[in-house]
Amino acid sequence: MRRFSEHTTARVGGTAGEWIVAHTEFEALQTLSRHPLPSEEDRLAGKDTLLVLGGGSNLLVADAGFPGAVLQLAFDGISAEPGETHGGDVVVTVAAGHEWDDVVAWTVQRRYAGLEALSGIPGAAGATPVQNVGAYGAEVSQTLVDVRAWDRLHGEVITLSNEELGFGYRDSVLKRTTLHGSPRYVVLSVRFRLEHRGEDTPSSPVRYAELARSLGLEVNAAEDQRRAPLTDVRAKVLALRAGKGMVLEAEDHDTWSTGSFFTNPIVGEDVVSTLPEGAPRFPALPDVDGTPRVKLSAAWLIDRAGCGKGFGAELVGGRASLSTKHTLAVTNRGKASAGDLLTVAAAVRDRVVERFGIELHPEPVLIGCEL
Repeated sequence: MRRFSEHTTARVGGTAGEWIVAHTEFEALQTLSRHPLPSEEDRLAGKDTLLVLGGGSNLLVADAGFPGAVLQLAFDGISAEPGETHGGDVVVTVAAGHEWDDVVAWTVQRRYAGLEALSGIPGAAGATPVQNVGAYGAEVSQTLVDVRAWDRLHGEVITLSNEELGFGYRDSVLKRTTLHGSPRYVVLSVRFRLEHRGEDTPSSPVRYAELARSLGLEVNAAEDQRRAPLTDVRAKVLALRAGKGMVLEAEDHDTWSTGSFFTNPIVGEDVVSTLPEGAPRFPALPDVDGTPRVKLSAAWLIDRAGCGKGFGAELVGGRASLSTKHTLAVTNRGKASAGDLLTVAAAVRDRVVERFGIELHPEPVLIGCEL
């Protein structure tokens, strides 16, 4: 019987009631058509029926497992065609089960610019729009055209445009739209519009200060002066991520995690005014009523709350801790349970609340457990 610990990057979690591997989109649609959205009665009776699994990188499943069926999207494929404009763009279509970093490597090899700053992120392509995955100043929403998805409510394949997906910080309609706690949409494929100027195509403008400095670029320069060779940007991003334990490596327990466990909090100016002057802060989209908002650094808050690298090991007999390379990752040191990871995460959250009055929220999807 398959266990989630064998199919997630945190390497924890129990078994499922049923495990279905879809090697083609057709096989996935067959399973999805047999598993409509559950009723409230089904959910309360423990019959929530379907969990869709891609790369397992943003998922934390309880040690008791999941009583329903798991649909593992194992179909891949990637292709490109000229874009609809005449500006030298190309539209790349990717199957939901395709490994994300392989997608980025494929585009960089062909001199398609737009995804290079998202190198090294584990997981499958179909999951990237759900969380609006981002890193080093880039988000998938910046290049995504649309997604094809199965609508579990109406039992049909639909297309959702970038605008219809309502992207936000680590958020989208795909993530928000649920019925009785189950996601309504299952992504089948994703399309991206990327820039292509031939063999000399430079990267997209580098937006992240740390990455710009590592490439020898001026952080505040004009956009055209913040471009670099695509292969250089990819190599630097992979090196930066590896230095933080954010590139999967079987022998490195700092990579046995869900990635960043907490999202960067977005708060009002009143909260910012209570923080020390040196606290990192970044512009964020205003609230729905137009109130200005600011994004803070969760890693900075965690560290300043007394939770340094390696924190929490003493709480769970050394089985789990914050990464020894980066304070945003809660890591499995080799024999951890889901409960161990949550114990460390809860201690971090509580210390940040006690020190700053700000509550951090988990980024991974929690199944059968809570923080």
